[in-house]
Amino acid sequence: MYIEDLKFSLWCDFVERSFLDGEFVELIDRGIINGATSNPAIFKSAILTSKAYKDDIKSLGKKSPKEIYEALAIKDIRKAAKRLLPLYDRGDDGFISIEVDPFLCDDAKATIAEGKRLFSQIDMPNVMIKVPATQAGYDAMKALISDGINVNATLIFSTQQAKRCMDAFSEGIKLFQGESTPKAVISVFVSRFDRKLDKQLKDKGIPTSKVGVCNAIKVYELVESYGLENIRTLFASTGVKGDDLEADYYIRELLLKNSINTAPLATIKYFIHSNKINSKIKVGEDVDLLLKRVEESGIDLSVVCDELMQEGLISFKEAFGEILETLGS
Repeated sequence: MYIEDLKFSLWCDFVERSFLDGEFVELIDRGIINGATSNPAIFKSAILTSKAYKDDIKSLGKKSPKEIYEALAIKDIRKAAKRLLPLYDRGDDGFISIEVDPFLCDDAKATIAEGKRLFSQIDMPNVMIKVPATQAGYDAMKALISDGINVNATLIFSTQQAKRCMDAFSEGIKLFQGESTPKAVISVFVSRFDRKLDKQLKDKGIPTSKVGVCNAIKVYELVESYGLENIRTLFASTGVKGDDLEADYYIRELLLKNSINTAPLATIKYFIHSNKINSKIKVGEDVDLLLKRVEESGIDLSVVCDELMQEGLISFKEAFGEILETLGS
């Protein structure tokens, strides 16, 4: 744990082969991070820009683009999982996530099959299969966790999505017949709310850079209300854009007990050097008042959540498509 008394974990939202062999190990050894996450956009940046993949891509040339991608991604995820395994073995998280093909987001059977296959091929107990919070995704989450597979429920923007995920996990855990209960995280995206709404809010005289945090706290409260020790809230999309906010703003504002924050490498470095750990917005009345004020201004947050979800799916599909197109050329 990065902050033991809060049971607060800091995970790195970055995977790249040379990083895994160097600085990643240092961050683990120093007790700064105790987990990591990946997504199609992260792998796009790594695979298409880093020279560390050149030889592997050449040796896999006769395979299909998706087979090449999976071979590269599985190698990285397995390497990260091995680096994190000592943490997992002592119960200090130690998880690494890999996302299923985002084009399968509306196909539960295909998502389940791919999730099981990836988990089996990586063959490490501390891997989480990342599944988008769509209708098909809820069915896949239930099936995967019932089969003993750890799950990262991703692209969550609303409490309604979080509830569907928690219900799916609760039902899946009841069906699980193994000895060690699988773990799951509810990945609520934070900063995208503020990037989408801040201009409107400023024009309406409402404080900016607050909606993402307040919405995330509402999701956190819902997750905690279930009282399931194997499921925690993970705050994602916590990097800032521009110079209006300090780089670690979305970490400091969400230092909540029993939570996880997965942040870009630069954000983590800023946070550990800033030594500022006091959250300004508290769970409770302040959050509800601000969200009510936003709604009363004419902004329908349920519509905003739906828009952000669709934008997130499109972004991941585009990144994944670019990887496959480049590997196939």
